[in-house]
Amino acid sequence: MYNVMDFGAVGDGTTDDTGPVQAAVDACAQAGGGRVVIPGGHVFRTGTVTLRSHVELHLEHGATLAGSPNFEDYSVRFGGVVRNDGSSSWGDTPTTVLLNAEGARNVSVTGSGTIDGAGRHYVTGDNGHIYEMDQRRPFTVYFRDCRNVTFRDVTIVDGAVWTLRLSLCDDVLIHGIRIHNDLKTPNSDGIDLDCCRRVRISDCDIVAGDDAICLKACLETVENAGEREAVCEDVTVTGCTITTTSSALIAGVEDQTAIRNVVFSSCVIRQSARGLAVRLAEGGEVANVLFSDIVVETRFFHSGWWGRGEPIAIMAVPWTDRCGTIRNVRVRNVLCRSENGVLVLAQEPGAIEGLVLEGVRVEIDRWSRWEGGHADLRPRRAEPFPAMPTDAFHLENVQGAVLRDCEVVWTRRPDDGRHALYAENCPGLVNRDFRGEAAHPSREVPVVLA
Repeated sequence: MYNVMDFGAVGDGTTDDTGPVQAAVDACAQAGGGRVVIPGGHVFRTGTVTLRSHVELHLEHGATLAGSPNFEDYSVRFGGVVRNDGSSSWGDTPTTVLLNAEGARNVSVTGSGTIDGAGRHYVTGDNGHIYEMDQRRPFTVYFRDCRNVTFRDVTIVDGAVWTLRLSLCDDVLIHGIRIHNDLKTPNSDGIDLDCCRRVRISDCDIVAGDDAICLKACLETVENAGEREAVCEDVTVTGCTITTTSSALIAGVEDQTAIRNVVFSSCVIRQSARGLAVRLAEGGEVANVLFSDIVVETRFFHSGWWGRGEPIAIMAVPWTDRCGTIRNVRVRNVLCRSENGVLVLAQEPGAIEGLVLEGVRVEIDRWSRWEGGHADLRPRRAEPFPAMPTDAFHLENVQGAVLRDCEVVWTRRPDDGRHALYAENCPGLVNRDFRGEAAHPSREVPVVLA
């Protein structure tokens, strides 16, 4: 046991305790490993703390590790990443990190205490729906190239950007944690798995201003992977409750290589901008993804947030000039209440194949103040919000899709509502035991297959 107060930490919430906390971690690592204790009843304000191999950081009940409001207190910083089209992931201003690890083995963060990501200190403006942020805001947790990583039971609040980010990490367990961020903080994702392998996420509660659980293969990670195969694979997510202003469960957007062999199951999603998503935007591949036994509720938000209330969104639309393929996605036993319908769309034929939707019930309702009638295809160089009537199921340029035992119910029949099922350029489509009617049967037929 290495209590940080034995190394001089004060824990009054105002003193900079970075040095003593880091000293406790270093002493623990030098002794071969053990537990560094953040004791209850105290708030320890720090800048960057770097964990080492064989160290467990344990936060007791009533303990808080709080990120500093001062940029100068953070010693680990990351510059912006320039993409092929000249854009930058984070801009030119360096991004910082609160809890850091690189190349660590057998590293854990446990306990019933709290990690405070300090997001509120980096708000520079508020338009009523989404904050403007100082781009120097810290990642709350950023681990890179680590093995045997565990996060258990901790609560993380007020993440400023990508709350729990793991890049090139293998053999990861994330269980029973809570992430509660301000829903107006942009990019405050819950959990981001970036080129990680063999990951289990279970029984977590996530409230996030942006994607809640997101699988990625980011440009900067792929370029710095060395000889390692930079892919995201062999991931299970189960038993989570989620609220987000963007996608709840998503594979993709940043997808330079492969994202594959993924299972999402037994989750409840409420009041989110997008529910279950596979979003291919770059030149990689997403393959073998299962979504099953999930309850989804999605709604419209201000256009500053990505997503237009789709309970299920599977899209292959290039960010700039290229796009890979989506193969073998299965969605089974999903109950949806949403302001928009299921969207499966490829910009070019052949980019999506082998899709199965089985036992999917879509109830279309409207309760927010935002208007429907268009899609959200961001990130995209062309028109990001093309006009699109609300179909309960909309499939476009999809190869070999199968729909079995799907159902449509219109609680509200909006003026922009259209078909129960619309399929355009979908060779090999199989549709069995489909139930439902058009939003306005007197105007349209319930099923259109083009």
